[in-house]
Amino acid sequence: MSIELNTVLYPVKDLDKAKATFTALFGVEPHVDSKYYVGYEVDGHEIGLILNGHDQGMTGPEPYFDVEDINATLAALQAAGAELLQEPTDVEGGLLVAKVRDTEGNLIGVKQPPANV
Repeated sequence: MSIELNTVLYPVKDLDKAKATFTALFGVEPHVDSKYYVGYEVDGHEIGLILNGHDQGMTGPEPYFDVEDINATLAALQAAGAELLQEPTDVEGGLLVAKVRDTEGNLIGVKQPPANV
């Protein structure tokens, strides 16, 4: 099974200020720039800024790992003691995302790309 870390999401309260900071850091403009989400592609990785992510339970940056089978991965994580925080959710065009908290309290996000990708 192939697993790859390629997404990190940051909760932000002021999207414009955060966008200025991350644009300065990466030296490129975002490839997604909406009123709720700003995304950068950096060396094949997605770095996203989530407006009001704190209100959605985000306590800091969250890593997301691409997995081939989100349900099997979640079952394995739960068998290892992880607590399911978010069921697989289609966030756009068949992209499924879910979240667990490991036994140490860390958040782990998993995402399964659409079948046609």
